[in-house]
Amino acid sequence: MKPKALDRYIFSQFLPYFIVSLVFFTSVFLTHELLDIIDFIVNYEVGIASVLLMLAYSMPYFLGYVIPIASMIAVLLAFLRISGDNEIIALRSSGISLYRLLYPVIIFCLGTSLLTALVTIWMLPRGKTALEAMTYQVVTSSPALGFKEQEFINNFNNITLYISALDKKNNTLSGVFIQDRQTTDEAVTISAPAGNFIFDAAAGIFRLILTDGVINQVDLMKKTFQSIRFDRYSVNLDLQRPARKAHHKDEREMTFTELRQFLKSGDKSHKDYFPAQLEFYKKFSIPFACVVLGILAVPLGVRTQGPRKSSGVGLALVCFLVYYLFLSAGEVLAEKGLLTAAAGMWLPNMVMAWLALYLMIGAARDRNIWEQWQKIRGWLLPVKKGASV
Repeated sequence: MKPKALDRYIFSQFLPYFIVSLVFFTSVFLTHELLDIIDFIVNYEVGIASVLLMLAYSMPYFLGYVIPIASMIAVLLAFLRISGDNEIIALRSSGISLYRLLYPVIIFCLGTSLLTALVTIWMLPRGKTALEAMTYQVVTSSPALGFKEQEFINNFNNITLYISALDKKNNTLSGVFIQDRQTTDEAVTISAPAGNFIFDAAAGIFRLILTDGVINQVDLMKKTFQSIRFDRYSVNLDLQRPARKAHHKDEREMTFTELRQFLKSGDKSHKDYFPAQLEFYKKFSIPFACVVLGILAVPLGVRTQGPRKSSGVGLALVCFLVYYLFLSAGEVLAEKGLLTAAAGMWLPNMVMAWLALYLMIGAARDRNIWEQWQKIRGWLLPVKKGASV
């Protein structure tokens, strides 16, 4: 088989597996949102079109992780099939090196890397901004949606609200607790056994009328405490409008240009500077994971044969879990100052690249993959002398 024809043949094996894996893992992530979907439709009478639109806006967040694992599974399943049909043996007996088979893998993974970069750099900030705008629109069109029973609600500016029970038909509340953070020098809490609310759609304000409650005020500077009981008390809750956050976007809402300009400002004392640094490097490290994980899938597919084929998929999922754990660990270590933001975000790629290189060399030399895994396990968890294995 000619080299170009071989590349096209192997490349064609990836696409069906990639599409199926992408749909499967996307469905898995969407099931996490299933309860919220049912809650929106049944309890708050939100139209299915609005819910689907909100889901579409939230998809870029987890697609950044779904595409790398889908590309890894696609390469793995393709090489499991080729290896199972003894095509790898035929190719190697004709003088084609296992390293030569990496060409179509790298091309395919570079394509999925570009797709992931499109998601993380372009789609994610726009999706998050559109989701907040859509959420605000849904809340203002259905006032009761702003309240949820037995949950801490942070939809209001500098105020946290908790409600034990809610009667949407009569707009009445029971067991109300409010934490007011509008004054930095004072800690104010308001509690009342009952109340009702009125929504001003034009102003975007919920007006709570509470009865038979108490206001507790703690002055942090003067170290004083004051408790006031009331028969009737009115509280205005101002919804967080997306327009008001135009100059206070978090790192995920910033476009790539805004993120780069914010980092160029060099204001390291700003509370959002370090999270913005992590987000900037993550936009590149996660797409590159497609290449690293794709190459790692080759030795897993080539050397996992016979009745243990399904274990190859299990190993791939374990490798992705390890990648995600190192990504979280890198973020924590960077936050503690033990690593730079760049090193923290690229740590999982470096670990997976080393693992891919080690297994790839072993596969090219016909080493047993399970023995290689045992060696890695021995390096990570050395057995003490005198201990039984």
